[in-house]
Amino acid sequence: MTWDPATTDSQDWDERGLRRAPVVSAGTWITDSIRGFGHGVAGLVPPVFPAYARVFHPASTIDDEPVRWDTVAEANGRIQHPVMEWGSIVGSWQTPEQEGLWHDPPSEGSLPADTARALADTLRAYTQTPSKCWFAHWEGSGHIEAPSNYPRLPMPGRDMILFSGTIDHADIQFGASEQFPFGMSAHLWWPDDQTWCAATDIDLMTTYVGASTECIDAVLANSALEALPVDSAQKLTWDSDTHNPLPPAGPYA
Repeated sequence: MTWDPATTDSQDWDERGLRRAPVVSAGTWITDSIRGFGHGVAGLVPPVFPAYARVFHPASTIDDEPVRWDTVAEANGRIQHPVMEWGSIVGSWQTPEQEGLWHDPPSEGSLPADTARALADTLRAYTQTPSKCWFAHWEGSGHIEAPSNYPRLPMPGRDMILFSGTIDHADIQFGASEQFPFGMSAHLWWPDDQTWCAATDIDLMTTYVGASTECIDAVLANSALEALPVDSAQKLTWDSDTHNPLPPAGPYA
């Protein structure tokens, strides 16, 4: 397909054609499988898939050019690996920038639209229902509102509002407008045939995908993405990086 970010990135969910779901039964297979809020991949993506990938949100230069995590790791004498954490490869969670390397850190809690488009272009080939997909967004993000009588998808610690659309809505930025073009992505999305699932937690700088081995191999091979393989038991906490020195404190210190 042809994405048109110039006209879509500044449109909120209703302008893009998403519809709020009046029932959340489409997500029952996820809530029935999730292992609770246990700070692991299986607390975000159902542990029912044969393979998983971690997609790293890029940092950016002052000119908004993307910067890969492996570039930052190498520049700082750190090791690039699937469980690397931003604070560990930079040396601190409080560093505002590194001149000549990166200006803005990776987005937290939101999959950047360009990265979402690249991911969706790969995932499209691994579903029979690209025209029927589901997108869930945490109601506590401040980017959406829903009537109190609307059902919520009860994810662990993260009640979500559910929307329906097509895979073309993967780059949706909830709360976006012409005045404020930087919204927040879906926090959970999957096709109706449940062949894969992608999750972006509100506190994380990376997105996790569960799918078939073939699909994950394609995600890892997509040069427009920085992605590495993980398993469903992988920890997600700021101190998960066991290859690089831990920074003095976590991101919320």
